[in-house]
Amino acid sequence: MQIHKYDTVIVGAGGAGMRAAIEASPRSRTAVLTKLYPTRSHTGAAQGGMAAALANVEEDNWEWHTFDTIKGGDYLVDQDSAEILAKEAIDAVLDLEKMGLPFNRTAEGNIDQRRFGGHTRQHGEAPVRRACYAADRTGHMILQTLYQNCVKQGVEFFNEYYVLDLLLVDDPEVTLASGEPGKRVAGVVSYELATGEIHVFQAKSVIFASGGAGKFFKVTSNAHTLTGDGQAAAFRRGLPLEDMEFFQFHPTGIWRMGILLTEGARGEGGILRNKDGERFMEKYAPVMKDLASRDVVSRAIYTEIREGRGCGPEGDHVYLDLTHLPPEQLDAKLPDITEFARTYLGIEPYTDPIPIQPTAHYAMGGMPTNNDGEVLADNDHIVPGLYAAGEVACVSVHGANRLGTNSLLDINVFGKRCGINAAEYAATHEHVELPENPETLVVELLEGLRTGTGTEKVHEVRTALQESMDANAMVFRTEQTLKQAAEDIRELKMRYRNVSVQDKGKRFNTDLLEAVELGNLLDLAEVLVAGALAREESRGGHYREDFPTRDDVNFMRHTMAYREVDESGKDAIRLDYKPVVQTRYQPMERKY
Repeated sequence: MQIHKYDTVIVGAGGAGMRAAIEASPRSRTAVLTKLYPTRSHTGAAQGGMAAALANVEEDNWEWHTFDTIKGGDYLVDQDSAEILAKEAIDAVLDLEKMGLPFNRTAEGNIDQRRFGGHTRQHGEAPVRRACYAADRTGHMILQTLYQNCVKQGVEFFNEYYVLDLLLVDDPEVTLASGEPGKRVAGVVSYELATGEIHVFQAKSVIFASGGAGKFFKVTSNAHTLTGDGQAAAFRRGLPLEDMEFFQFHPTGIWRMGILLTEGARGEGGILRNKDGERFMEKYAPVMKDLASRDVVSRAIYTEIREGRGCGPEGDHVYLDLTHLPPEQLDAKLPDITEFARTYLGIEPYTDPIPIQPTAHYAMGGMPTNNDGEVLADNDHIVPGLYAAGEVACVSVHGANRLGTNSLLDINVFGKRCGINAAEYAATHEHVELPENPETLVVELLEGLRTGTGTEKVHEVRTALQESMDANAMVFRTEQTLKQAAEDIRELKMRYRNVSVQDKGKRFNTDLLEAVELGNLLDLAEVLVAGALAREESRGGHYREDFPTRDDVNFMRHTMAYREVDESGKDAIRLDYKPVVQTRYQPMERKY
């Protein structure tokens, strides 16, 4: 075991982590720990754009953007956070431009902007061009730009270091609502893939920017690495997770594969059609049509399929039609997704519509934070020195349904805030003493899996989890399906105790780490289902067919899930709630 000592440690080298590193590294001695080489992080898969009310193409302002964010999130958005996001969006885009990001340009040389789902002028009057973009590779360009600037600044990266535990120590001066002592951050414990060695990083401040957990679904746009490592580590250490029942299903994933086809395709004029060639979104969203919010479009697609208007022999998908758009426009604005259609489906998008279906895409919930990025221990207390940004976190600027293009914006606005605040905290505080034998939990976990003689295979348990989540907790949910998912997860957690890995070695043991990741997915899927069962309403990405309307009287509140041990010694989930922050915008019916 090796012990390292830094002022600030950042977990994750995607957009949020590297944006934080750019701010933190000049202010404090900073280390970035990442399970992937930085430019392989999942931010690179984001395609369509990053929202900011620049008004380069048509009239716009940050207040319209704020309203669209709140409405898009079905009024579960904390409105003070949404105002920060929309106000600081403009500087966030300009920061990236100054760092060298090659945005598409207008004829006058300004940053070009295009339409995206749910973005409107005058509070819903008509679509507005707000998404700043670099063809359909915006996330890729952001990731490369941030990495180049991190290298320029000499940021220290520890590549392929898997952070498996969060180190907290008691703060006797603070008592939580549960009666337990508060916590302070001491560091993290990581596993080095190349050697199998354990590394403890002692830090004054820690920023989690470790991404989402979409791999508990089978049909998903998420990479294999998105296994909720950060959320799971915090949850195991007694910290809450907020609004985990809200998961976004992007309308246009490649049929049966889930690979994302950007909303920018509809922003450029693409149309969704059923088997009869009908532009069916006119029925569901008369004003915004194909550019309604993602939850609305995803439900509309599955409604068409359920009512017999799906395409293909099995009627299990619809079409994204780009054939009416000029080939030169597709080549200039959508080069990646047209190539995806050719590569994965053997389809020529110039002449053929593309089969699509909704795909699990984005976690609205995560580690609860305030607007400074500080992680909450409960509704009233923070964990001093602990920060989170990006998909791992819940500020909440996304509420029940994230507005398209606000994810790339979120990582830049709140990644920047976390980097500044964590470094300033480190400058005014000393290291706290590490717990005794800080590596114990990680060593026991890894050695238990490595030396175990169980008969269960990781891939079989993971496949069973994904199939149950797709069948029971996806776009449409009921009490019956969610109880089935809960029962399946309980059984799979029992099977997980009997999992063993074939690779008993220490160097580059990805078999071992996949087993660890499966444990994270099981824990987080259980939290999602528990929150969804308790939320007897439909709101945003959470749609209960047995409770099809939004219930502001009983459920205008954030879910806070805590891990506890019950009287029999078994793990249990306790749900609490937190009020939604409302400033100027009163909840109303969502119409597009």
